[in-house]
Amino acid sequence: MLSKTHQRHFRESVLFLGYGTVLFLFLKGSAWVEGSAGFAKIGLFVWIFVAILLASFAVVHHADILAEKLGEPYGTLILTLAVTAIEVMMISAVMLTDTSPTLARDTMFSVVMILLGGILGFCLLIGGFRFHEQQFNLKGGRAFLSLIIPLTVLALIMPNFTTGGHGFFSNLHAMSIVVLSTVIYGIFLAVQTKWHTEFFLESSILYLNKKKEQHALTSRAVRKEGRLIFFHTVMLLLYIPVVIFLSKKLALLFSLKQAAGTPFLTQSVRTALDGFIVAVLILAPEGLAAIQAARKNQMQRSVNILLGSVLATIGLTVPAALGISLFIGHPIHLGLDAADITLLVMTLANCMITFSQGETNAFQGFVHLLLFSIYIVFMFD
Repeated sequence: MLSKTHQRHFRESVLFLGYGTVLFLFLKGSAWVEGSAGFAKIGLFVWIFVAILLASFAVVHHADILAEKLGEPYGTLILTLAVTAIEVMMISAVMLTDTSPTLARDTMFSVVMILLGGILGFCLLIGGFRFHEQQFNLKGGRAFLSLIIPLTVLALIMPNFTTGGHGFFSNLHAMSIVVLSTVIYGIFLAVQTKWHTEFFLESSILYLNKKKEQHALTSRAVRKEGRLIFFHTVMLLLYIPVVIFLSKKLALLFSLKQAAGTPFLTQSVRTALDGFIVAVLILAPEGLAAIQAARKNQMQRSVNILLGSVLATIGLTVPAALGISLFIGHPIHLGLDAADITLLVMTLANCMITFSQGETNAFQGFVHLLLFSIYIVFMFD
């Protein structure tokens, strides 16, 4: 076991490794990454993958400390908003350079299915096997779902039935969704951080105890806590760009668009897989944090991370994508096809059942993983 000093030095070396890799790839350019072949391509893949993995562990470490110092939901909210902000920038960059009208939709749909199917199922499975049943705040789960369900339906299903039709919003509908989604997400943040913070804690008793502890701190202790919070916030924000930039390069390295000559992969399948790859790499820090929280019997934190990330994706990324499409005059296809709509509705309905009792178990995890497995299978058909 490494001492705390050695662990700190290791994390600092990871930061240098991450930014060194970013600088190297930036200087070499995307053409060099795409042109790699044979053992060079395998070696580059391993290098970038290890750098992403180490940086993800560092992100989770600093997010854990912030969650401990700030208390829920502020700690996980920082992680969620930071990752979502860079997710918005990534999708925006893709929209400005990629001609596929469905890539943004496929990425957002993949985020929803990975979080509510794969990672949530895995968290429930781990927590169920280790602790049989785990507790979370029922009011918080309902608050998340009360906004996730209508926004998801509006963004990914409603475009098939509006005047725009065929999966596209009209300009008026797009502008309305941009404004209303942004406003309602801002209201939800006020609920989460000001009006009803106790909804997002395992119990209101923890909230009251945290308030008492903060009130009892001396001025010197407050200054020390403030310095620690500032340090770990800065480190978190330094690591996240490394994860996102390298994830994008890794996706580019093995982009299935380079397999255009493969007869068994249609264009729609390649686009869906591209969106899935981008979503998996973006969600690495949050997924790891949620799984670690479940292993520590902190299901409330897992719920805050997973449902908060889904809500941020639908509440912020969709308006950003629609806003960019209006600005550049290039409409995006948001409406899902019939099979994906059915799978999305089943997943949301299953989440309503999972978060209806205030307790989770391993069986619920199996059901979520079943739906996620079906999503993977349908991706190739």
